[in-house]
Amino acid sequence: MGKIAWVLFLCLAFVTPFTAGFQQNFEKQTNPEPEKKWKIHDPDRPLPPVVDPGPAGDPVPAPSDAIVLFDGSDLSQWTGSKGESARWKVENGYMEVVKKTGSIRTVRGFGDCQLHIEWSAPLPATGEGQGRGNSGVFLMEKYEVQVLDCYKNKTYADGMTAAVYGQYPPLVNACHPPGEWQTYDIIYRRPHFTEDGSLIRPAQMTVFHNGILVQDNVELMGPTANKKREPYKAHADKLPLSLQDHGNPVRYRNIWIRELE
Repeated sequence: MGKIAWVLFLCLAFVTPFTAGFQQNFEKQTNPEPEKKWKIHDPDRPLPPVVDPGPAGDPVPAPSDAIVLFDGSDLSQWTGSKGESARWKVENGYMEVVKKTGSIRTVRGFGDCQLHIEWSAPLPATGEGQGRGNSGVFLMEKYEVQVLDCYKNKTYADGMTAAVYGQYPPLVNACHPPGEWQTYDIIYRRPHFTEDGSLIRPAQMTVFHNGILVQDNVELMGPTANKKREPYKAHADKLPLSLQDHGNPVRYRNIWIRELE
């Protein structure tokens, strides 16, 4: 073997393992292994880290192009789940869930939207897990962002505060203590269907809890449900927003929405 050929051989012998290792690392970074497929409400699914969101603030004013759904005075923008009069309590600028009166929904329907809603878990706190300060915000009455008191209260990860219920745990737990006002700012994009009912594009959701990003443009797997995975079924482009009666006296105030379509 000539001198030049020998030098080239040594270079290739050194460089090839290096470049192979680099390629493997590059592929691992750009094509990460898929996340473990957790069961719905899997108790072994890790809980997100706790983050202090800072002190609770005053109500966030509605922008000029927003539709005010609740200003603290009455439930004129809401009905019961079957169209009857909403029977939740209204006082001191907030509405409060009245047990066994049923969920409430908006009179009008919405599709793509920016939703701002403020809520407070009961004080003193009673119960534990899913029995503590439970309610829910349902976009189009089908896609739930969980409302729950998870301040020093453990439950399954995909059912905790600010989870897309049964699908995505929040990135962090940004809860205020019970009795303090909390905010959800939700960017929602509705699902799209063909004329024959086939899904073109799933619903998408971004959620800020107390100003902290907790859902980062996640694609919903279908309507949210308890202990099961519901498939998409074609529905109207606009449907009501609803708030859940789960038997706990959760309070809501300062609800406004901006249509994005």
